[in-house]
Amino acid sequence: MNGAQDMGGKHGFGPVHPEPNEPVFHAEWEKRAFALTLAMGMPGGWNIDMSRFARENRPPTEYLSMSYYQIWYAALEHMIKERGLVSDDEVAAGHSLRPPKPVKRVLSPADVAKTLHRGGPTDRETNTKAQFKPGDRVRTKNINPLTHTRLPAYVRGHVGTIERVIGCHVFPDSNATGAGENPQWLYTVRFDGRELWGADADPTTKVSIDAALFGVHLTCRWTHAPRCAPQLPCRACRATRTVRCSASPGKHKRLP
Repeated sequence: MNGAQDMGGKHGFGPVHPEPNEPVFHAEWEKRAFALTLAMGMPGGWNIDMSRFARENRPPTEYLSMSYYQIWYAALEHMIKERGLVSDDEVAAGHSLRPPKPVKRVLSPADVAKTLHRGGPTDRETNTKAQFKPGDRVRTKNINPLTHTRLPAYVRGHVGTIERVIGCHVFPDSNATGAGENPQWLYTVRFDGRELWGADADPTTKVSIDAALFGVHLTCRWTHAPRCAPQLPCRACRATRTVRCSASPGKHKRLP
């Protein structure tokens, strides 16, 4: 979604000032917010992409006025309310007021370390082949989804170069809505600064989007001139750089 969380490439937020020797948590309550989010993932039945969407789906004024773990806690409260695991009056009271709702799974104390160490791998086996290869020029699709996406707004509709084929991974856009993992090929794509921000940008700037651009968000770079036939499949387009031109029947027009 085009929310306040997608601030990459935008003006007005100032420079990032890394905190020297920054602690993992700045306060005790942050530890609890993290622990509760991790623990409630099992009885709540949500996945990482659902939780990410719950965090970024805050009103912009709310999102920008909150600290990192305040956003986590607000998202957690939203998700457990949404699933009927807690009510508003219980949140206000700070303790349960009714018998607990039956759940399928819980995270036991003995499993915490193992769960943290395992993490949530997203790579998946596939019998398909990658559509693109390193060196291919591609254009990202210009999309404006109302739900979660890992495609940053500032690269949408822009041309970049495939740097690396990472593998087949869970597709966050569908996973966040509960529509399934729908694994897609994942690529690292490099963009020139001037492609993203125009002629006044630093000509030496290069931006690589890693683990964010999936096959369904990319199209072939080679676009057709007006009056020419619709775009060919990417493999054919890459191989020939030509299309049949409707303006000159029987002839082919070489792409730029």
